[in-house]
Amino acid sequence: MKRIGSAVWNGGIKTGDGKVSTESGVLDGVPYSFAKRFGEVKGSNPEELIGAAHAACFSMALSGVLDAQEMTAEEIATSAAVTVVPVEGGFAITEVHLTVKARIPGGDAAKFQAAAEQAKAGCPVSKVLNAKITMEASLVA
Repeated sequence: MKRIGSAVWNGGIKTGDGKVSTESGVLDGVPYSFAKRFGEVKGSNPEELIGAAHAACFSMALSGVLDAQEMTAEEIATSAAVTVVPVEGGFAITEVHLTVKARIPGGDAAKFQAAAEQAKAGCPVSKVLNAKITMEASLVA
């Protein structure tokens, strides 16, 4: 299974802009820029997309862990705060903080905490943050 996201960037780093899309069409030419990413201009950026993906992945993973323990959540609400800091040579994502609120009628608090830890470790997006990165790069005319 593969899922495809794509982006097109035009111009210089601070004055240019880009558009990000997904193969499903949910994102279709959504604009992004340096000011939207590192400044106060409203708009999308790669880090918020990573945060949304992490929150969605974690919520589904937690639902699966809970199901295996015969606990069904009426709702799992997750937000992911992605921290980006300057480092030598550029920027780095140094932390993602998940805030999770789940509504589970009759749920056991200790079992829920254990399930949340298991989901945090097992979520594929959690795992990709330490993934091997490969690339094929070519110049085109």
